[in-house]
Amino acid sequence: MRHWLTLFAVAAACFGAAPALAESQRYAVVSNGEKVGWLVVDQTASTVDVDYHVDDNGRGPKHREHLVLGADGVPDLWTIDGVSLFGGRVEERFERAGGVARWRSQADGGERAAADPVLYVANDDSPWSLALYANILKARPGQSLDVIPGGRLSLSVVRSQTFGPRNTPVVIYRLTGLQLQPGYVMLDEAGRMVAEFSGASVTVREGLEATAPELMQMTAALENERLHALQAQLAHSFDAPVRIRNVRIFQPQTGTLSPLSSVSVFGERITAVVPEPDLPTEAGDYVIDGQGGTLVPGLHDMHSHSSQQTGLFYLGAGVTSVRDMGNGNAFLLNLTRDIDQGLVAGPRITRNGMLEGRSPYSVRTGRVADTLDQALEDVRWYGQRGYRQIKIYNSLHPDWVAPVAQEAHRLGMGVTGHVPAFVTPDQAIAAGYDEIAHVNQLMLGWLLKPGEDSRTTLRLTGMARAADLDLGSLPVRRTVALMQQKGVALDTTVVALEVLMLSRAGEIPPSATAYVDHMPIGYQRYRRRSFVDIDSPAVDQTYKAAFQKILDTVKLLHDAGIQLLPGTDAGTGFTVHRELELYVKAGLTPAEALNLGTLKAEQYLGRDQSLGSIERGKLADFFLIPGDPTQDINAIRAIRMVMKGGVVYFPSEIHQALGVRPFADPVVIQPPRVREDASEGVAGEAFLFGQGMDDDHDH
Repeated sequence: MRHWLTLFAVAAACFGAAPALAESQRYAVVSNGEKVGWLVVDQTASTVDVDYHVDDNGRGPKHREHLVLGADGVPDLWTIDGVSLFGGRVEERFERAGGVARWRSQADGGERAAADPVLYVANDDSPWSLALYANILKARPGQSLDVIPGGRLSLSVVRSQTFGPRNTPVVIYRLTGLQLQPGYVMLDEAGRMVAEFSGASVTVREGLEATAPELMQMTAALENERLHALQAQLAHSFDAPVRIRNVRIFQPQTGTLSPLSSVSVFGERITAVVPEPDLPTEAGDYVIDGQGGTLVPGLHDMHSHSSQQTGLFYLGAGVTSVRDMGNGNAFLLNLTRDIDQGLVAGPRITRNGMLEGRSPYSVRTGRVADTLDQALEDVRWYGQRGYRQIKIYNSLHPDWVAPVAQEAHRLGMGVTGHVPAFVTPDQAIAAGYDEIAHVNQLMLGWLLKPGEDSRTTLRLTGMARAADLDLGSLPVRRTVALMQQKGVALDTTVVALEVLMLSRAGEIPPSATAYVDHMPIGYQRYRRRSFVDIDSPAVDQTYKAAFQKILDTVKLLHDAGIQLLPGTDAGTGFTVHRELELYVKAGLTPAEALNLGTLKAEQYLGRDQSLGSIERGKLADFFLIPGDPTQDINAIRAIRMVMKGGVVYFPSEIHQALGVRPFADPVVIQPPRVREDASEGVAGEAFLFGQGMDDDHDH
C-alpha cells in the first residue's frame, strides 16, 4: 500500500485527495482521429502491469510490462516483453537488489551501484512511462534526476486546468532530457495519467477519445510557445550588408570549389560573389572571416514529414529546404505560414498531399478516401491549396491510380508515392506516376510474388530477397527503361532502409555513428535496437547483402540518367548527411552527391532561379564548413554557420538549446565600423555570437 502512496504522494498533497490503491486504467491510442491501439494499466499497491498494443499502417509496438515498485516509488523490477515497431523482439529487464542495479535491453546492458533513488529509463516502454517518470521527478529537489543508463531528466509544470466533459482537475507537465523533443503528460489529482500527447498520436483515457483533437492542438500551442522563444533567441538578423570573406564556394554545376572569394548578402538575397580580395570592405558591413572554409548551398531533404520540432534540427544541419511528403494538413499549412512569417525556425517547405485508400492497413495521415469520387475530390482539395504533388499511399485501390493521376496532372500537380498493394512499379508508371517514393517501393516490384501484400511489414522484410537479385535481369532492365522513357524520378530514402535493415540490438548502426553520441540518452538508446528479427548469422548476412544491392541499384539508376532525389523520411537533418554519404558509398563522387542534394533538387522543383547555388540575386541559403566536401562528403557535418534567407543561425547555439552536444565552433563576426566621413555605422569589436554582442545591434 505504501508504495503507491509514496509514488503519488506529491500529486495527492497538491490536490488534497488520496490516491487509488488498486485499479485498472484503460487508454486509447488515437492517430488522425482514429483509434489505432490500446494501453491497459493494472496497478496494485506494489505492482503495475501494462498491456500496450498499436497497429497503425501495418506496424506498431506490442508488448507487456511488469513493474515492482520500491518503497520510494521507483521501480525495483521492470520487465518488457513483446515486439517493437517493425516486429523486432523485445526482452528488456531492469532490477535493483542488494545495492546493485542491473539492466538488459535491445540497446544496452550493464550494472552499477544503485544510488537512492536510482531511476531506470526503459528503452521499449509505453506512453504510461512518462506518468511514472513525472510522479517520481515531482518529489525530487529541482524536479530533476540523473537516470540509468545515462543522462538527466527534468520536469516542469506547464499549467493546471480542468479537462474533459467532467471538468477533471489536471496538471500538464513537460519532460525533457529523454528524446530530441519534450514529452507532455497530463495527470489527475491522484497522479494517474489522463493523457500523453507528445507525438503524432495521443494516448488518452478510454471514453475521452473525442478530446484527441484538443490534445493535439494543445501540443501545438505548447510547442509554439517554446519554439517562438527559441526563434527569438537563435535567429540573428542584420540591418546592414553581411560580407563573408576568405571562403571557397561549392559550385554544383561543375562539382568544384571556387578560388577564395567574398560573398555579400543584404536582406534575404546574395548581392555579390567576387574573387578575394576584389570586394572592398565597407565600414557599414558586418564581416565574417571564413578562414579558408567552404560555403555550400543549403541542402534539401526531398522526403520529410515536418513537425514543429524538426525545424531547428534541420537548420542546424544545413538543411534549408524540405519537401514534406505527407502530414496533418491543417498542421502543415499553419507550420508553413509560421515559418514563412519568421515566427518559428525552419526550412522552406514544399507541400505534397498524402492520399490513402481505406483498408485495415491505412495510414492515418493526410486524407483517406473510401471511394474514387472522394479520392478525386481530395486531389482537388490539395490542388486548391497549392500542394505541388499528390503522394499516393499503400491502400489506394489499384483501379483508382490512373484517374487520380489524370486529375492531378489536369490541375498542374505531379504524382509520386508508394506503389499501392497489388500494383507493380511498371503499372504505376504507366498509370501516370512522375516519381516513386522509396527505393524499396521500386525494388519490391522485382522481389514480390503476385498476390503478396506490401501494406504489411513485408515491404521491409521482403527486401532481404534483394540479396539474390540480378540487376541485369529482364524485369530490372524493363523498369529502368520505362523510367528513362517517362522521365520518372526516384525519391531514394536509402538511409531509412539502412536504419531498418542494418540496425542491430546493442550496436550503434552505421547510419548514426557520426552523431549519435552527441544526442540525448533516449535517442541514443533508440538507435541501438533492431527493427527486424535477426535470429541467426545467416539472416544477418542476408540483410547486409541485400542492403549492398540497394546501393548497387542507386548507382545503376544514376548511371542510367534517372533523377535521384535524396530524402530521409526523418527529421533531424543528420540523416540528410548520411543519405549523401550513402550515395558516395554507392559509387557517386562527393560532388555528384552534393549536386543532387542542392541544385538538382531545386531544378526538379523548378526553383533553381532562386535556390540551389550561391550566385548573385539568389536567396541567401547556404552554410559554412571548415573542410572540402568534394574530397570528403563527411565534411558537411561540421557546420559553423547557416544562413537562410539572410538570417543567420549557429548550429552550436541550436544544439546547446536542444540538448545536443555541438559539432563545431561558431564563427566570429566583426560588427560595422564607424565611418570616418559619416555618422552611420556602429563602433565595435569582434564578437562571437552566443558569447556576447553589443545590445544596440539587431541580431
